[in-house]
Amino acid sequence: MSTFRALRIDKGDGGQTVSTVDFDEADLMDGDVVVRVSHSTVNYKDGLAITGKSPVVRRFPMIPGIDFAGTVISSTSSEFAAGDGVILNGWGVGETHLGGYAEIARVPAGWLVPLPANMTPAEAMAIGTAGYTAMLCVMALERHGVTPERGPVLVTGASGGVGSVAVALLAKLGFDVVASTGRPEEAEYLKGLGASSIISRDELATPGKPLQKERFAGVVDSVGSVPLANAIAQTISGGAVAACGLAAGMDLPTSVAPFILRGVSLLGINSVTVPKPIRIEAWSRLARDLDRDKLKALTETIGFDDIVPTAKAILEGKVRGRVVVEI
Repeated sequence: MSTFRALRIDKGDGGQTVSTVDFDEADLMDGDVVVRVSHSTVNYKDGLAITGKSPVVRRFPMIPGIDFAGTVISSTSSEFAAGDGVILNGWGVGETHLGGYAEIARVPAGWLVPLPANMTPAEAMAIGTAGYTAMLCVMALERHGVTPERGPVLVTGASGGVGSVAVALLAKLGFDVVASTGRPEEAEYLKGLGASSIISRDELATPGKPLQKERFAGVVDSVGSVPLANAIAQTISGGAVAACGLAAGMDLPTSVAPFILRGVSLLGINSVTVPKPIRIEAWSRLARDLDRDKLKALTETIGFDDIVPTAKAILEGKVRGRVVVEI
């Protein structure tokens, strides 16, 4: 295959444009593994990249798509051989390195993890960076000693990609999950994923005191800003907050009080450059701990031509759960 279909972002004097093109395989970037991409996904970050609402893309032209799953075509690395199923999340793919919205990708072997034996490429992308990030949050809370016996766990942005998977994971692990959402119509959906109770996003949206009533043993936050500050203020002594997103903003209007008076820990989750052993552990845990029926319930599947409108919709808060793209 000398050329293949790809979504390409170009930038000129008039701004950013997105188009479907026939891309020449010779123009792919360096890497020792060539992958035939079967599936990708649409994350919030992909929405920012495609719309240009945030400077996610730092090289032009760019094939966006920060995730992909597929089958190795060829490899000069001893880690992978032709026919192996693989997953990629992060490492600047879709930002500085040509990404997953294409039929072919070429990347360094160190960026790939093996597709778990009991997982399909479509399921891997139903999880995607959002679900993988949710698993990293859960693992961080566990390492900090957050257990079901210590109390409920709050998930903010619960009807989004990270939130939906976090609710399902935590519920299966036995936690009492409190789901925060700005979409009250999604209450039954969230309860179906395992949430024991639903609270309105408005409860966390107004600036509050740095120390509030202790409610949560742990928090998975994909929102940031004032909601994160309030979640920290409501975390119990010795509890922990895993922060992985900024849908409400990059600021954090809090004080040192929760950290020095209650010993609350703020755990930053960076999914982009996580060392491979942790990535493999996270995907192994996802293969084991994520209920596949719940994964199916929170997932919709789209075709290649639907990527751009879905990217716009995800920024408008119109996408529930996860979106798989059949490349």
